[in-house]
Amino acid sequence: MMQEMLSSVREKTPLVHNITNYVTVNDCANILLACGGSPIMADDENEAEEITSICQGLNINIGTLNQRTIGAMLRAGKKSNELGHPVLLDPVGAGASKLRTQTALRLIEEVRFTVIKGNISEIKTLALGSSTTKGVDADVADIVTEENLDQVIAFAREFSKQTGAVIVITGVIDLVVNDKQAFIIRNGHAMMAKVTGTGCMLGAMMTAYLAANKEEPARAAAAAVCAMGTAGERAYEIMSAGRPHEGNASYRNHIIDEIFNMDGKILEESAKYELR
Repeated sequence: MMQEMLSSVREKTPLVHNITNYVTVNDCANILLACGGSPIMADDENEAEEITSICQGLNINIGTLNQRTIGAMLRAGKKSNELGHPVLLDPVGAGASKLRTQTALRLIEEVRFTVIKGNISEIKTLALGSSTTKGVDADVADIVTEENLDQVIAFAREFSKQTGAVIVITGVIDLVVNDKQAFIIRNGHAMMAKVTGTGCMLGAMMTAYLAANKEEPARAAAAAVCAMGTAGERAYEIMSAGRPHEGNASYRNHIIDEIFNMDGKILEESAKYELR
């Protein structure tokens, strides 16, 4: 399964429109090139619809949100919906400020997302902050553990039903959930938390996987999560093999290199996931 998803990205070279944050924009462009996709960054409202029309997928990341880009996000999202392109939302920092939370909720209200990806706190903020999510358990823990796994899956499944999106919750254990199935993924390394932008890179790469595998968004999202986690594991192995002076900057580069060099066989053999 994973091999098919990766191979499709490399064969189709999807062009991904990114309206993303300026902290990690370069890394997002490079991870897209590394995985077999192609990036374009355009966040001016006056060209958002035109640019997204020539792309195959749209990645919206609110990490450095400002009033100038909100209109571009809405216009690009609606145009992508009109064209049938997959759209991903990464609600970075939702819950940290009214602007972020209200903008993310407005985006969900006005744009039909293929995937909503965030950590459990961000996803919980959006689910509980929406007037259409009555009945969602308000006691879901902010850390996904083996003990509360079923509870978090049920929570994500309900949010998926209400939004129509695949819900991706990232953390020590990653979850990819829709209304029918849940992928529980245990790839990755703790060192990934020491690099700003691994989540942003994942969102960009995931959009390429979605664009290249439009009929199977949950499987595509799960494959992207496994690929990123595998790259993190393999990058750490490289650093541990006689490279004592390398740190988090080198680690980021090794992750991108591992995505660039990853083939279907590596991903298939390294992916650690189960279905529930």
